[in-house]
Amino acid sequence: MDNRTAMPLAVVVGSGIGGLTAAVALHRRGWRVTVLERAASLQPVGAGIGLAPNALRALDVIGLGDEIRALATWQGDGGMRTPGGRWLSRTDAQAAVDRFGDPLVPVHRATLIDALASRLPDGAVRTATRASLTDPGCPATGRRAVVTTPDGDIEADLVVGADGINSALRPALFPAHPRPAYAGFTTWRVVIPAPDRPFAPHETWGRGALWGTQPLKDGRVYAYAAAGAPAGVHAPDDERAELTRRFGTWHDPIPAILAAVAPDQVLRHDVHHLTTPLPAFHRGCTALLGDAAHPMAPTLGQGGNQAIEDGIVLAHHLSPHGDVGAGLAAYSAVRVPRTTGIVRKSARVARLLTLTSAPAVALRETVMTLSRFGPGLALRTFDGIADWRPPGHTYSDRAHQRDDA
Repeated sequence: MDNRTAMPLAVVVGSGIGGLTAAVALHRRGWRVTVLERAASLQPVGAGIGLAPNALRALDVIGLGDEIRALATWQGDGGMRTPGGRWLSRTDAQAAVDRFGDPLVPVHRATLIDALASRLPDGAVRTATRASLTDPGCPATGRRAVVTTPDGDIEADLVVGADGINSALRPALFPAHPRPAYAGFTTWRVVIPAPDRPFAPHETWGRGALWGTQPLKDGRVYAYAAAGAPAGVHAPDDERAELTRRFGTWHDPIPAILAAVAPDQVLRHDVHHLTTPLPAFHRGCTALLGDAAHPMAPTLGQGGNQAIEDGIVLAHHLSPHGDVGAGLAAYSAVRVPRTTGIVRKSARVARLLTLTSAPAVALRETVMTLSRFGPGLALRTFDGIADWRPPGHTYSDRAHQRDDA
């Protein structure tokens, strides 16, 4: 038996940000890794993502942090505004660096997916492959987990469920647990060429709605919006028209962005979250991560960031020749309380977003405005989140240098 066949096998179901992060981290740890993706390609469904300092430090573990930091675009002022353009609070990129040690880096999801996938061996990712969990395995008895695909069963020493908010692995492990519930609002996202006139990055809050505009390193703009709406409802014509009705009179550059968007460029998704946490993020030899484990509202921008943390922490606790059961128990013990707190905090912020009465919105704006008089007040929202650091040793020389700095 050669060294390759002696290496334990981890099967990751889902090739999103969390699944690929886990796959890369496990590969670097010494596992054989196979990623199963039901879509025909790795082209992600989505637009942009803001990578916070906690995720950048997690990516340091797999040698990717500085590559992503190089994509940072926010250099000057930014902050929160009213639909009429008045600034409620202002901050700048350096304030985040001073407080958390790193910037916020908006990137296109495809850029991050490509960077992660490039760090896996050829053939590790199998697209157009549907997978279901037949047996979660049992570390105590040595029974391996079994994943069923159209090409047959795969026995694995570890299965990682990274199959998103509509995960098939979550109910297979915890059939009696409640499903994610509708959070009360829907979201839209677009990525387009930047408008001619420069703008400061901003998030604008109105009655029961918000809009955000962030520049990307490649010259495009990532814009996102959210608004209270019944679940499952879509525009009677097209989603660009719906955005124009809701946001077309808001301050610049929002009208210019809407004018440049083609109807088929707009992504719309209802928001669901799981405010009742799972009892654990594993069962047997099978783990869950990201939206499969803890779907959250996007109001703190931490969904993808927490999935990256999950993947790094999972690999940290799973030596390729160690006790899988003990490693997964340690993973759950660390990740369940951390992500539960962030899910619930995101839900509280979501309730602020959905305020529609004039007195409540006026009070919210007053609180936001106070950040002008308390430097760093807005950033304090991310204390305990953005200042997170990955556990134990890392696998990149650059990460060692950062830890020693």
